[in-house]
Amino acid sequence: MLKNVLLLIGSILTFAAGTIGYGFILNFSEPSLSEVLYEKDLDYLTNVSIVISKQKYRLDLYSDTLLVKSYRAVFGKSSSKKGDRIFRNYTPSGTYHVCSIDTGSKYNTFFAIDYPNEKDLGEALRLGYISNNEYNIIYKNLQNSECPVTTGKFEKIGIHGIGRLNFIIKNLPFVFNWTNGSAAVSNESINELNSVITVGTKIVIKD
Repeated sequence: MLKNVLLLIGSILTFAAGTIGYGFILNFSEPSLSEVLYEKDLDYLTNVSIVISKQKYRLDLYSDTLLVKSYRAVFGKSSSKKGDRIFRNYTPSGTYHVCSIDTGSKYNTFFAIDYPNEKDLGEALRLGYISNNEYNIIYKNLQNSECPVTTGKFEKIGIHGIGRLNFIIKNLPFVFNWTNGSAAVSNESINELNSVITVGTKIVIKD
């Protein structure tokens, strides 16, 4: 009995190590942002923007209309079906901007975006997620602050790293959506992005 248990544990550990090892090999071959800039003969980036595709699990970095580099990204856990939206643990779709940058986040670095915007608020009101009074409070905050202050009905959404579990999660060769609705990339990727993203950077999130 004990022998079987030990064999099972050994098999699980071997599978886990192999999975992470395979993911490590995939990530190891990815060029750094500085290498990409050198290959594309770019000294610097202009009019930086981010386009995120939830369907493709990618975060694309642009300089004007030029795609500079694509990063693997994961998102929130909730269903994206229109009737199932609960505005928590859900990655929204739309056009936003970075409204603050926190380099002391537990997820390494956090680029907060101006979510919810007016469109998000209107949809939340229509679906009965917030009341008219809550709408008015959040809308007023939205007009007076770069980063919206909500009544607790909406998660703080943005782009961030993985944090202390970076080595494990970034090397998983499969998609694992685990965030509160934010887009998460590896710590190495968020550090690269931090070198070119500023407050005001345009973020487009697509389904």
